[in-house]
Amino acid sequence: MRAKLITAALLSGVIMALAPGVVLGQAMEKKGTSPYVTHFVFRPLMSIDVPDTGTVTPLEAVGTTENMKGEKMFDKMSAHCAALSVASGAKKYIDGACVLADKDGDQIFSTFDTRDVDKAQPDMNCGTHIITGGTGKYKGITGTEPFACMAMPALAGAGGYTAMDIPHNTSWEIK
Repeated sequence: MRAKLITAALLSGVIMALAPGVVLGQAMEKKGTSPYVTHFVFRPLMSIDVPDTGTVTPLEAVGTTENMKGEKMFDKMSAHCAALSVASGAKKYIDGACVLADKDGDQIFSTFDTRDVDKAQPDMNCGTHIITGGTGKYKGITGTEPFACMAMPALAGAGGYTAMDIPHNTSWEIK
């Protein structure tokens, strides 16, 4: 009987020691590298043609993310971006800002520039996001996200909507 009580007490101690991890889930990492893809749909809001100069088009982009390693960071988040596309002669670039939101409503903020290409990552040849902050569990996050642009077929119907997969190779840290 006494052996059963000791065994039960030890088993209870083990369960209690492990329970916070089971109940609360895994602790979130504070630093990492996360490859993910955002599946975007771009909507042109209007277009301004400047004679002999070029075209400026504000864009709205919405989509969802997918972590390519199956990790939780940057996975199944909604993405909402505002951007400005400039085409002037040989100059063509897009600058903007994005908000990623997870299922808890916590957000990650970034800006991006398609002229800022990380030459050390030739596959990420479309530009770079700079992570500028976040809310909730992402408060204090910073990082860089070189990205590529993989055009998808044009969307059917009117409005000039386009689709693109944007793979990112993100290095991030939460301080």
